[in-house]
Amino acid sequence: MPSALHEVLLELFTNQPGLAASLLSALGWDLPEYEEANTACTDLTDKAPTEYRADTVVVFSNSKEPVLAVVVEVQLRPDKDKRWTWPVYVATLRARLRCPTVLLVLTPDSRTTTWAAKPIDLGFGVATVRPVVLGPEQVPVVTDPESAVRLPELSVLSAIAHQEHSDRAKVFSATLAALDKLAAEPGSRGTERATMYYDLVTSTLNRAARSCLEAMMTTAARREYLSDTFRNLVKEGLQQGREQGLEQGLEQGLEEGLERGRLDGEVRILEAILDARGFAVSAEVRARIESCTDVDQLEVWARRAVTAADVAEIFE
Repeated sequence: MPSALHEVLLELFTNQPGLAASLLSALGWDLPEYEEANTACTDLTDKAPTEYRADTVVVFSNSKEPVLAVVVEVQLRPDKDKRWTWPVYVATLRARLRCPTVLLVLTPDSRTTTWAAKPIDLGFGVATVRPVVLGPEQVPVVTDPESAVRLPELSVLSAIAHQEHSDRAKVFSATLAALDKLAAEPGSRGTERATMYYDLVTSTLNRAARSCLEAMMTTAARREYLSDTFRNLVKEGLQQGREQGLEQGLEQGLEEGLERGRLDGEVRILEAILDARGFAVSAEVRARIESCTDVDQLEVWARRAVTAADVAEIFE
């Protein structure tokens, strides 16, 4: 079952197919000239009883003729079955569109990146499929607000991948500028995208990076820079993690209250991820979560919950 992280990362390409071109260029590929980029059918079954379905497909066209096809796969962990199905995706799409076809794999960590980057030998070394793999280290560092506004999906990937970067404040600032611009677009679609992207970024940041981002959101300069629309989108998220802590701080002292607020915020994040994943959470598990007083442990559980196959895997 695809995770929430998996689905939202794919949504980046659905909203902006040209993102594939930016990522391939960042990896040093020379792309052919093209006029437009669009997502295409992901069903890559070719008159066979077994169904093969890629995560997403982006086709670059020139005068309505395809000049490049990209099979995009989000791979959160090694999966030996992919070594067999990925060549099918590439070969079937290449035969269908009759144009050069590449496999672009997005990975969240160095272990999965190393695994995914291994060439796939189709037999006796006669032919191989070489995935183009983009891990956190290969994602461009986007610090320029104007560049981020032009391609907000790339800035979102940059914020996630480079949360430990020495220039992460500039990375976050560029991302906020891009999301602010999205939220200000007429109609609901821009607001929906801004909300989804902001939630994706905050749910994948570690505690220190998330605190940095929240601090930037609350400074006077930032409040003046961001639109009312975007500030309202994140206002509840910032307040929910602190509200109970501030209330208790009035009664028990500011330090204790803020610590309680951090704990409650991590609990709410973990429970929200579990709900979004559709997991059935027993009363025993919920009690274990809500009684935990270790912020770091709660953060570990939350990060595991993003990709875990079931509830038991989270608490291993």
